[in-house]
Order: sequence, then structure tokens, then C-alpha cells
Amino acid sequence: MDRLSFLLHQFSLRADVFHRGPLCGARLFEGALSAGHLHLVVRGPVQLTAPDGSVTQIEEPSVIFVPRAAAHQLASDAPDGAELVCAAVDLGGLGNPIAESLPPLMVVPLTQLPGSQALLSVLLQEAFAPRCGAQAALDRLCELLLIHVFRYALEHRLSHAGALAGLADPKLAKALLALHEDPARPWRLEDMAREAGMSRARFAARFHTVVGQTPADYLAAWRVGWGQRLLRKGEPLGRVAEAVGYGSASAFTRAFTRHLGVAPGAWLRGT
Repeated sequence: MDRLSFLLHQFSLRADVFHRGPLCGARLFEGALSAGHLHLVVRGPVQLTAPDGSVTQIEEPSVIFVPRAAAHQLASDAPDGAELVCAAVDLGGLGNPIAESLPPLMVVPLTQLPGSQALLSVLLQEAFAPRCGAQAALDRLCELLLIHVFRYALEHRLSHAGALAGLADPKLAKALLALHEDPARPWRLEDMAREAGMSRARFAARFHTVVGQTPADYLAAWRVGWGQRLLRKGEPLGRVAEAVGYGSASAFTRAFTRHLGVAPGAWLRGT
């Protein structure tokens, strides 16, 4: 499985289209919990006020992606308004390394998403000439559009740290894919370096520079995140600990608490 598909397969990606049509005036969007937003600007102009308060004028058809919950505003003063498709996006909840390593805002002209023209044609047909099942079709098509956006972020190295930054590095990607696929393996630094085809020292230095964490810290975070997914599915604590590479439930609980500041049981009750 390729470097991106494994993560997309493990963390459920969900889009829920809630607007399709004109935008006249201004509209504020506020994310809830781990949800972000995807906006497809079919016709501009649109004025985007980003989460950091900066303002961008968008004239050409583009995708606006806010991967994490953050307030932002879209406005249009054009006589006929702008034309948009808007969706709430859930990238699988907290702990998804894709969500955590994406920049807080992406604006991508549709001309920069090669191969997406056929997808966009079908998406617009479902949005503005709807037939039976249009809502479900639109949701799935927006999820596919998101994968094109992820590819763009990976190929253009838009992430300056985290999993996507590591996956954009040809050598580190080999080690990361191996870690992701087999978290229970008793990984040593030399094992990771061997997967990347590098010496221990060079691998450790490059990993920290690109990903922003030591290999050991990244592995611990991945194991805890994987454990969260299993706990949500109702797996018993001992089985979860074994599946993510800890010798006992108590060892996993210590790692979990150290990483998240709360024990697994308390965390699960609060979700």
C-alpha cells in the first residue's frame, strides 16, 4: 500500500455537504471539535478572511480547505454573488497524523489539481442539477476531492513538520510506512534507519529536522493514536496494549497518560 493510502484507509474520512449555490454578503464558518471545512469556489470573486485574520481575494475557481476547527469567513459583493459548494469535514478525529500535519489553511486553484477535471464535472452536475441520491453522491465526491488536495500537499511539500512532511521525503517515507503498518513491532532506531536505507545518526538527524520529533517520540504518539482507535471500537485494554507494542496494559496506560494527560478509561468516558 502506498504512503498516503494506508493513512486514508485507517482514519475514516467524511464530508458532509451543507451548502451548494450562491453566496451573497458574508458568512462566518466555525468548526466544531475536530471538524474542518472544504469550500469549492465554483465562481468568484470571494473574499476569504482566514483563521489568522488575513484577507485573500479569490477570483478563479479554487478549493479552500481548513483542515481543523477554526473560524473563518467568506464574503462576496458581486451583483450575482459567488457560487460555492461547502462541506463540513471530519478527518477521523483527533490523532490523525494527516490532519495534524496539514497547514491551517490551503487555497488551491483548480488548475493546480491535475486529473481532477472529470471529478469536478461530476461534482458540479450533482450539486446544481441534482437527481435522486445527490446528497450522498456529493458527500463522496467531496471526499475524493479531498484526496486530490492531500496529494497536492504531499507533492508540493506544504507541510513543514509532522507525518505528511516525513511522507514527502522519499527515504523517511519508507520508515514511516513500516512504522504505520506494524506499530507492535519492537522498533529500535537501527531498525527504522534500515527501512530508510540510512545510518542511525543520519536517520535520527533527518527525521527530527523534517518531522519535528525524534523517531521514538513519533512512534509513541502513533502507538497511542492507534490505541485510541482500538479503544473506540470497544477492544479491551490488554488487547489494545499488545496490538500497539506494549508488554502490558499498565505500560500502555503510562504511555497514554504521559502523551494525553489522562488515563485511557477517563479519556474513553469523555469521548
